[in-house]
Amino acid sequence: MAFELEGLYIFWSITIVILLCATYVYVNDRALTQIPSRAQAVSPNRWTKEQLEQVATKVSKSPFSVKEKLPPKTGRRYIVTGGSGFLGGWIIQQLLERGESPENIRNIDIRPSNRRDFASGPASKVAFFSVDLTSVEQVKAAFSAPWPKLGNNQSEPEITVFHTAAIIRFYERHPSLVPLSAKVNIDGTQNVIDASLAVGASVLVSTSSTSVVEFASRLLLWPWEKESKHFVSVVRDDSPLPKRVEEFISVYCYTKLEGENLVNAADKKVGSSGKILRTGTLRPGSTIFGPGADSFEYFIQQGGMPSFFANMVQNFIYVENCAQAHLCYEQRLVELSQGSSNPDIGGQAFTITDPGQAPMWNDMYAAIRHFTDGGFKATSVSPTVVLFIAYSMEVYYLTRHFLCSSKLPLLPHIGKMLPALKGDLLNLQPPTLGLSLMHIIVDDSRARLPPEKGGLGFNGMYTTLEGVYRCCDEFKRNGSLRLNFLKAGFGHGK
Repeated sequence: MAFELEGLYIFWSITIVILLCATYVYVNDRALTQIPSRAQAVSPNRWTKEQLEQVATKVSKSPFSVKEKLPPKTGRRYIVTGGSGFLGGWIIQQLLERGESPENIRNIDIRPSNRRDFASGPASKVAFFSVDLTSVEQVKAAFSAPWPKLGNNQSEPEITVFHTAAIIRFYERHPSLVPLSAKVNIDGTQNVIDASLAVGASVLVSTSSTSVVEFASRLLLWPWEKESKHFVSVVRDDSPLPKRVEEFISVYCYTKLEGENLVNAADKKVGSSGKILRTGTLRPGSTIFGPGADSFEYFIQQGGMPSFFANMVQNFIYVENCAQAHLCYEQRLVELSQGSSNPDIGGQAFTITDPGQAPMWNDMYAAIRHFTDGGFKATSVSPTVVLFIAYSMEVYYLTRHFLCSSKLPLLPHIGKMLPALKGDLLNLQPPTLGLSLMHIIVDDSRARLPPEKGGLGFNGMYTTLEGVYRCCDEFKRNGSLRLNFLKAGFGHGK
C-alpha cells in the first residue's frame, strides 16, 4: 500500500511539474509573439496575393536602369574592404555599373570572391588582395600597393575607401568574448583608418548596423509580465546607445559601435600626404538580404525554415539599396571636400532601410512561398522552448571556451575533447533570439532628406517586397549567386 501511495505521489508530482512547465511555455510564448498596438500602427497592412503578382509583373517586365539610380561616375580610385563578402561585392558591382574602371577598384578581403558575376566580365578584372585586417603590415601593404600606370598628363585620382569587412559573431554576449570580435571590428577598423590616412584617401565610408543601438532584453518573463523590455524598438540616428557590454544584445554589436566611433572620430584628420579625410558610417536596418545572402538562399534551397518570430514587425534593407546608400554618402562627402555649402554631415552615423512599410516576417515567408511557386514553408516552433535550448547551448559553448582558454593543467585538454558547436547549433544562442524576438522599427528619415537639408538624398531603388522578388527570381533562374555558400542561422544578414 505504501509503495502504491509513493508511486501515485511521484506520478502526480511529475504531472504537476509538466503542466506548470507547459503553462509557462504557453504564457511566455503568448507574450513573445504578440503584436503591440505601437508596432501594429506602423505595419497595419499585410501583403496580399494581388500585390505579390503586381510586384512580380512590375519588376520582371518593367525593369529600370540601376545606373540611373546611382550617383554619377567619379573616376576616383576605390578600395573596398570585404569586397568578397555580401554587401562589399554589391558595392563593387554598382561602382562598375555606373562606369568606374575595374582597374581603379581594389578588393581587400581574406579570400577571393566566389560570386558567379565575379568570374567573368568587368568584376573579374578587379584586383584582389588577400589581407588579414588584424595585421597592420598587410593592410598598409594592400592600401599602398602601386595602381596601374596612368596615361600622359593624367593626374592621380582621389581615393575612396568603403569599409564593409567585419567578423559577425552575433551569437556571443559574455564580456570575456569581446576580444574575439574586437580584433577585426575594432583593431581592424583602426588599421583601415590608419592605412587610409597613409595613402591620402579623402573619403572613408564604413558599414555599421542598427543593432548597435538595440538593448538586450530578458526573454524568459515572469508570468505577470506582459512583454519584455525594449520589445518594440524604434531605431533612429539619435537613439540612445547602450554603454556597458552587458547592455548590448551581443559583443558583435558592442564592437561594431566601437568601430563606428573610431571611423567618425577620424573625420577631418589630415593624412601623411596632407589630404583631409572625410568619414561617415551607415547603419543598415535591420536585416540585409538579397541575392548572395547565405541565409536567405540557404532556406530557399532547403524549401523552408523553422520560425519562432513570424509575428515580429521588422524593417529590412535590400542589398542593392544598401550599396546605393554607401555611394550616396560618398557623393555627399566628396561634395563637401570640394567646397559644397550643404550642411557638413561628415563624421556622423546614418540609419538606412528600405522604402515603405515595415513588414512582418510572416509577410516575408508568404512572399518567398509565392515567388518560389509554393516551394517554401516556415514551420512554427515555440520561442520559449527554443530559448531553453539556446541557454543550454550557451552554457555548453562557454564551458568549452573557458576550459580551452584555461591556464590550469589538463583543463585545455578536456575542453578540446568536447566537440565544438557548429552551424545552427552555434547560432542557436540567446543573442540570436534577442535579435529575432523584437519589433524593430527603423526610421531613416534623416538619410532621405535632400543634401541641402543635411541628408544623404538616399531613396532606395526597391521596396522590400520588390527585393524579395528579385532574390527569389535570381535563385529560381540561376541558383545561388555564390558558387558555394555557408548557411547562417535565422535569417540574420548583418
